[in-house]
Amino acid sequence: MKYSLGVDVGGTKIAAALIDEHGKAFYPSQVKSVTTDKETMFHKLIECIETVFLKSGFDPAEITGMGIGVPGKVDRSNGIAVYQNNLPWSNFPLVSRLKQYFAIENIVIDNDVYMAAYAEWKMSDVKETDTFVFFTISTGVSCSIIHNGAFLRGMGFAGEIGLFPVQNKSSLNGMKSLEESVSGPAIQQVAAKKLGTNLITTEGFFKVYQQGNARAVAALGEIIESLTHGVYGIISLLDPHKIVFGGGVMNNNTYLLELLKKELQHYLIPEQKKSLPNIDISKLKQEAGVIGAGLRSLEYDLQPMS
Repeated sequence: MKYSLGVDVGGTKIAAALIDEHGKAFYPSQVKSVTTDKETMFHKLIECIETVFLKSGFDPAEITGMGIGVPGKVDRSNGIAVYQNNLPWSNFPLVSRLKQYFAIENIVIDNDVYMAAYAEWKMSDVKETDTFVFFTISTGVSCSIIHNGAFLRGMGFAGEIGLFPVQNKSSLNGMKSLEESVSGPAIQQVAAKKLGTNLITTEGFFKVYQQGNARAVAALGEIIESLTHGVYGIISLLDPHKIVFGGGVMNNNTYLLELLKKELQHYLIPEQKKSLPNIDISKLKQEAGVIGAGLRSLEYDLQPMS
């Protein structure tokens, strides 16, 4: 059995684990991100990785490779974390720095959403020729597209659906970006405005909603409407065979999927309604990024995926 190390780097936390050929995770490790400067953040990454090796008893030279998912734009060929809006790693040579610490030649870097998308794609009942979309809603909003067994990357920034403008009733001009409308922080802002308190968290808002609070119900209706506009854009543009939702907002509140599907029916023409049964919630939840990163490094050792 071959093993690799999967790492998921985020602005809030870093997670890592050993991943086997079947996508199973072992000896997980997690540390809080410290984004004050690039070196402090890098050493938190080292701490997280070393904890996996300490817990597992594996030596770095014994594993097949390491895969790392990083937010924002990456230069995969040169192993550089190019740009992130929540990390201090502007043009940071992440792969070469890691190779200075660990005896691992095969280190693969990619966008964190792409890594999670790869894991979900591998676990989904889709054909390699199908069009697959992984849509994540958490602190940010983004998506990744796999078509004919390869990522659709454009010039390197494809999938940034969070930048897409959608209708938003709370905006002065009636429009905001999707990320400004449905991400965790956006939901918290809407909750504060609608419920009249700055003390409520995103999690607290969903609890109030489930208790039947009329203001929360109205607020979530607006959020779902904005989300629907973004999702309908994807359906109209790509007509994907499968859409899978991940990220904390959706993973922790799975009933949102049915609300989305109900609202989508107001937009879908008859020929598009076949999309509804093919919209699902993540199977791997918070482990998707780590598992995807590990699988990418395992399979890169055999045949790189574009």
